[in-house]
Amino acid sequence: MPLVRNPILPGFNADPSILRVGEDYYIATSTFEWYPGVQIHHSRDLANWTLVTRPLNRKSQLDMRGDPDSCGVWAPCLTHDGEKFWLVYTDVKRKDGSFKDTHNYIVSSPTIEGPWSDPVFANSSGFDPSLFHDDDGRKWFVNMLADHRARPRSFAGIILQEFDPSAGKLIGPRKNIFYGTDLDLVEGPHLYKRNGWYYLLTAEGGTGYGHACTLARSRDIWGSYTLHPQNPILSSRDQPFAALQRAGHGDIVETPDGKTYLVHLTGRPTTQERRCVLGRETAIQEAFWQDDWLYVKNGPVPSLFVDLPGARDDKPYWTERTYTFGKELHKDFQWLRTPETDRIFALEDGRLTLFGRESIGSWFEQSLVARRQEHFSYDAETVVEFSPEDERQFAGLTAYYSRYNFFYLTVTAHSDGQRELLIMSSEASWPLGRLERPFPQPKKIPNEGKVKLAVTVRGRELQFWYALENEQELQKFGPVFDASIVSDECGGHQVHGSFTGAFVGVACSDVNGTALPARFDYFIYRPVRYHTDRYEI
Repeated sequence: MPLVRNPILPGFNADPSILRVGEDYYIATSTFEWYPGVQIHHSRDLANWTLVTRPLNRKSQLDMRGDPDSCGVWAPCLTHDGEKFWLVYTDVKRKDGSFKDTHNYIVSSPTIEGPWSDPVFANSSGFDPSLFHDDDGRKWFVNMLADHRARPRSFAGIILQEFDPSAGKLIGPRKNIFYGTDLDLVEGPHLYKRNGWYYLLTAEGGTGYGHACTLARSRDIWGSYTLHPQNPILSSRDQPFAALQRAGHGDIVETPDGKTYLVHLTGRPTTQERRCVLGRETAIQEAFWQDDWLYVKNGPVPSLFVDLPGARDDKPYWTERTYTFGKELHKDFQWLRTPETDRIFALEDGRLTLFGRESIGSWFEQSLVARRQEHFSYDAETVVEFSPEDERQFAGLTAYYSRYNFFYLTVTAHSDGQRELLIMSSEASWPLGRLERPFPQPKKIPNEGKVKLAVTVRGRELQFWYALENEQELQKFGPVFDASIVSDECGGHQVHGSFTGAFVGVACSDVNGTALPARFDYFIYRPVRYHTDRYEI
């Protein structure tokens, strides 16, 4: 069977938690400020994955209005106890500075599709929670522990406490069972039991280029835990030319025939600046047990190609997607932060209507609907009908990461009411979040009529295009922008402080406060192969 090329979940799919129930595999990944919360993919062969649900989809489960960029839902853990599915997650309200406000919750469901329960609050002492079901029926909750004093470390260790599902709360003593190694920044814990050993898999080194997976074991769940003799068991930290960088934050799964695999996040940087436009993606590695220790095959550096139970069908990945707007928004799309969707969009008469709310980049209520960029190069296109009265009303097509890095082709108006095309961009603008000035020269357009908007990305080059109603041929508009700006490295505090990935989609703002609507006829996302793309190296 041919080897499968990593990643198995391309584009922004970070912090994978993997689970097998019978013949079915599931991976849950972080969604941060994007709504609904948590992506869960399904596979029967570890090679071909389909998005099946985003379980945190109502206000009682998740409301992220006010969450800064790259806060929100961090590092979900998906498990099954033989009766039902359990999902634990963090809703991060603050991540920068000395303090981190991190609230951990637990939900459950009889099936993967739901309905998922309202959340049970667990604690707020740190992030990256995980739930372990022991073979005696007890359930254990672990998370990293934050220390704002950094005495001696701000990532102070991994704490363990029992969870009582009947009482719906953590009970009994709490103990720091693992302080981490010299790699520092210990997080992402997962507990396992095998041959009488408890294993603790953690992430260390931060989620940048020093990232790693470390493993420790103990005969007692409370410790003490002994480190793996060859830690870290997975990392690219000392191999800057490895195809898969930033490797860490892993989870383990066994196949029905006893083979072991480790999933982990990874990044594929481009340009000399090493920018990860596709964000942190999910990769998989073959692993094996020796002397009751887990080793990654050909590790610790991750392999680009792996032997999996199935062969991947790449046709869906390279297929053009044409989205029309019927009764439900296609599952590829997400929006930002709010559970109250009727305030930002509606599906009406076969079109997507966005109601102009706050400015692009707002952390509270902005009307932006987008899908992940999953390819290094692509085309996107839409048609918008929008009648702005002044410069505070604008709608259009955006390549978006956060308030600090986006490109936005808008239909707007000058202060005299004359409609025009205007490009706005925020290019690695942390901490101010300001627009680049001077703006590219705007173009006057008729005050009535639909406008076709398009963007082409070829590696590092991003170009906007437009056509007026009844015009067939697209015309270039604006300069060639640096597409690598829409990356982890150019977001909030740029030393590995941004955790999502590039999106492309439509947006509408009305900072006059009148909720002026913009109506979009369709949306096209077209994957493109380009000579600078890094799939094989």
